[in-house]
Amino acid sequence: MPEHKPQERKEPESRRGAVIGLLVTVALVILGLILVKVLGNAGRLQDCVMSGRTNCAPIDASSPAQ
Repeated sequence: MPEHKPQERKEPESRRGAVIGLLVTVALVILGLILVKVLGNAGRLQDCVMSGRTNCAPIDASSPAQ
């Protein structure tokens, strides 16, 4: 006679690794977009300066001079 083993409960596979991977990917994409924006602004400023202009960086005139 075959022995009957008690049914083992199978826990569903954890998706923790997939969620962490997704969060890391989203964070890298956001950081990449920020980096593109910052480097784009710096490149535009350098292009302006290299063309010989003197009014490349805007001056904030709202603060009171002391």
